Amino acid sequence: MIVKKPAIFIYTSEPDREILREICAGIEEEGVFYEIKEQTLVPKDARSTAARFAWQAAQDSMLGSGIGVSQRDAALQMRGLSVDRCVESYHVPTQAQCRKLGANSARAIKKMPFK
Repeated sequence: MIVKKPAIFIYTSEPDREILREICAGIEEEGVFYEIKEQTLVPKDARSTAARFAWQAAQDSMLGSGIGVSQRDAALQMRGLSVDRCVESYHVPTQAQCRKLGANSARAIKKMPFK
């Protein structure tokens, strides 16, 4: 029997490895599991791609929190919000912004204040 653990989903397309690593570190600091899934459908605009990936990840995640990373763009989304209303999104985020995005994704499901 295969049991899936509750996790934050991170949907990516050609992600910058440093950005992805820092986002994951932020989630790990909060003690929450995550799963990274490479996506094949890639719209032309990288910013809208990150937002769409984050929205779909939030819909698919049992926890309702999703992150999208497309090249050097990153977005955080929660289930129940419209696709164009990200909680956070960054174009070429700093290391601190990446960590904060990951941590805030975990804090949202733990019902804790954002960093």
